[in-house]
Amino acid sequence: MYEMITGRFGDSSVMMLGLLVFLATGTLTFALMAGIRVRGAVKRRAAGIRLDDHDSNSSSLRHSGSRAANRVIEYTNKHYNSVDDANTKVLRRRLVQAGYFDPRSVAYFFLGRTVLAVGLALATFVGLPLIGMGGGSSFWLFVGVAGIGGYLGPSLFLDKRIAIRRAEYQAGFPDFMDLLVVCADAGLAMEASLDRVGTELTESYPALCANIHMANLEIRAGRTMTEALEHLGERLGLDEARSFATLIQQSAELGSSITEALRVYSDDMRHKRLSRAEEKAYALPAKLSLPMMVCIFPVLFVVILLPVIVRLYYGDF
Repeated sequence: MYEMITGRFGDSSVMMLGLLVFLATGTLTFALMAGIRVRGAVKRRAAGIRLDDHDSNSSSLRHSGSRAANRVIEYTNKHYNSVDDANTKVLRRRLVQAGYFDPRSVAYFFLGRTVLAVGLALATFVGLPLIGMGGGSSFWLFVGVAGIGGYLGPSLFLDKRIAIRRAEYQAGFPDFMDLLVVCADAGLAMEASLDRVGTELTESYPALCANIHMANLEIRAGRTMTEALEHLGERLGLDEARSFATLIQQSAELGSSITEALRVYSDDMRHKRLSRAEEKAYALPAKLSLPMMVCIFPVLFVVILLPVIVRLYYGDF
């Protein structure tokens, strides 16, 4: 070996010393890297074990409240699902019209109303003394008003949401009928027409298209076209949608042309939308009368009468 090295590099002792130093350094570096790698792997395994223990403990602590809340929600939902009176049915219909299709939405509504009423009353009870309004009959009046406001707040919010969605339905239903007529003229069946129209109107009227998609799913699940359209009318809460379901049912029973019936009904929808726009335009002057009386007429009176008042005050006629 020595002869081979000396034959390759000559008799240089400096070259031999450098080679030995290189081999020793490489061996030491490799040993250190292997040790560090093994130690890092051990640390990662130990940290993973500790992390799993910590996650299990923190998970049990963090999610205990959510599990308790889920139990309360499930109990409330089970209670109100067993109740089938007229008020609960009306509430379910309102929640569906507002866009809440979760079966537990009734339980969420009652729990939210209770929590909001108690929370607002408690916040008023604690907050009023901090601003120097504690004691007296007005204190309890504010607490009672806050509790009543929290109790009525979810119902008012639900009414507002229903009104917003109903306005969207009224604005989009004539366009829905126009596209349905186009699809019927093109030779599509009613199921395919509903699917196509629901796809086309997704960006313009998302809430309406969601209900149309639900009607398509009901038809695919085995419901008849009449039943699916009746449920669509109930979810939308529009007389136009209920009349549309009745129109399709009568056309199917009497054997008349659905395309002609849709065309006539579409024209009627456009006339109704134009009538609503004209009604709003005619009601605009009456609505503007009060702002004009409050904001514009006092300014006019000041501009007209101020010079006269100044002259009367200084006696300069």
